[in-house]
Amino acid sequence: MSSKPEVAVIGLGTMGHPFAANLLKAGFNVHVWNRSPGKDEDLVAAGAKRGESAADAARHADVVISMLSTPEVTEQVLFDEGVLAALGKESVLAQMGTIGINATLKLAKRSEDEFPDIIWIDAPVSGSKKPAEDATLLVLASGDEKRAGDKVQPVFDAIGKGTRWLGDIGAGSRMKLVVNAWLVMLMQGTAETALLAQQLGFTTDDLWSVLDGGPLAAPYMKPKLAKIENNDFSTEMALEWGLKDALLALDAGKKETLPTLHEVANVWKEASDSGLAKEDISSVSEFLRKH
Repeated sequence: MSSKPEVAVIGLGTMGHPFAANLLKAGFNVHVWNRSPGKDEDLVAAGAKRGESAADAARHADVVISMLSTPEVTEQVLFDEGVLAALGKESVLAQMGTIGINATLKLAKRSEDEFPDIIWIDAPVSGSKKPAEDATLLVLASGDEKRAGDKVQPVFDAIGKGTRWLGDIGAGSRMKLVVNAWLVMLMQGTAETALLAQQLGFTTDDLWSVLDGGPLAAPYMKPKLAKIENNDFSTEMALEWGLKDALLALDAGKKETLPTLHEVANVWKEASDSGLAKEDISSVSEFLRKH
């Protein structure tokens, strides 16, 4: 019998699916559920247990990972559809989606009021699809580490390269917005720089060969430059979700100190509305090239 905690993964999108896959590889008993069917077939074939409902998936779990798209969906699934009500005392709910600071605090407070025996951990991650698949994400955790740590830390260790415990609930979500504001501006800078290089007669490989090994060579740039060069905008982080995170950061911060992020958000809104919402964030380069 495994001494590892049983885990339920609620939401099997770009991040939740590799979370579940890596937990299975690490020997955890994993229960899965997704709002739309078909995303769990390979996981079930690998040994995951499919929940008939979100509550059913959570029923036997010591730790539930929630990786859902919006605050509204998160609240609906966790509260209205009975995930929290299905959990036993001292179970851990790790809310790992990027839903913003206000929603995080609101839902954590509601959980504390209605389900005081459940330990709510705010734990978004730094990283996108490939790091999720490779289990090299960084977990930005906040909440009662002393109370939850023994159960949730082995889970975080299986899906990431490390965990930063940042303080009270909400700190993880605050840091996530800081990190993703940097990511959004780095992507915009990469896209514009790649287009300038092409306009002046260079390939993105030429550009990277000059940056590589120096202080300006951000590792994140290289695969994004390759996507731009090859017009391959298969999704690692969808443009619509990058825009969502930029807007959350603007809502949380002082707009007058974030003029560049504000302008980038405007560009990404236009690009998303032009039909690129589901494409990778690197597709902003295609929008800029055409417009």
